[in-house]
Amino acid sequence: MELRHLRYFAAVADTCHFGQAAATLHVAQPALSYAIRQLESELGVELFTRTTRRVALTVAGEYLQGEARRILDGVDDAMHGVRRIAEGRSGLVRVGLTGTAAFSHLPVMARAVKRELPDVALQIEADMLTPAQCDGLRAGTLDLGLLRPPAVGDDIEVRIVEQERLALVVSADHRLAVEPVVSMADLRSEPFVMYENRESAVNEAVIRSCRAAGFAPRRDHEAPGTAVLLALVTAGLGIAVVPSSVRALPLQGMVIRDLADAGTIDLALARRAADDNPVLAAVIGVVEAAFAASVLGPDVGTAT
Repeated sequence: MELRHLRYFAAVADTCHFGQAAATLHVAQPALSYAIRQLESELGVELFTRTTRRVALTVAGEYLQGEARRILDGVDDAMHGVRRIAEGRSGLVRVGLTGTAAFSHLPVMARAVKRELPDVALQIEADMLTPAQCDGLRAGTLDLGLLRPPAVGDDIEVRIVEQERLALVVSADHRLAVEPVVSMADLRSEPFVMYENRESAVNEAVIRSCRAAGFAPRRDHEAPGTAVLLALVTAGLGIAVVPSSVRALPLQGMVIRDLADAGTIDLALARRAADDNPVLAAVIGVVEAAFAASVLGPDVGTAT
């Protein structure tokens, strides 16, 4: 059964008039009549009763009318969906987020995608350090990463979207909690809580800032992710130096202070270099525009 024959049948079934159906389809009436006879011959049934004055559906024709409409609607929906995917307007994008970005940047990202690309769904994996995101991108389990450069390994394309200052996080009863601004030198004798992954871009930025102040950080505790790191700091096991977007995550017992002479750390969108998915390209364009229009970074949220 050809799809063309099914469309011809549906047009005649809707009008019960070969002339009107032919005009709607922009085909000659004899060609339409021949196509319907071909369809009836293929099915081995009569779909219409025809007289010189009237065309009517048979019982079999009434059944096929409903099925034809369902099939043709499904074909039209599929064609529409394929075109929207090819245009980058519909689909699924799997996103990995580093640390506090789930709180500071994800709301901006998700709101922009919902507004500009309502038929695109985001599947989120949060609190992923840069090495894990790069592994996910290469393995194809992630399509897009929001991470701290540099990317780990080859074939990852990175676009910087923000540069953040580093900030100090201490427990509410820590001696530095009462200081409005702290210098890196004030942290010389402090126990640090750092990420356990030695390839962490945040760790490297912290070490650079400490060395610039003339000391190496004393790594007393390690955490697999940001949630655990902040919990250990809040429990008083040490201090942490993290991107200032941590301000988007107020936690009871946690105090955030500016660091006068700390360095900065980049935040970037990352994708597989060879990925030509139009949906991904559309999402990246929307997200970059949303980040550029938003006030993020050091002033996100309110310090405790």
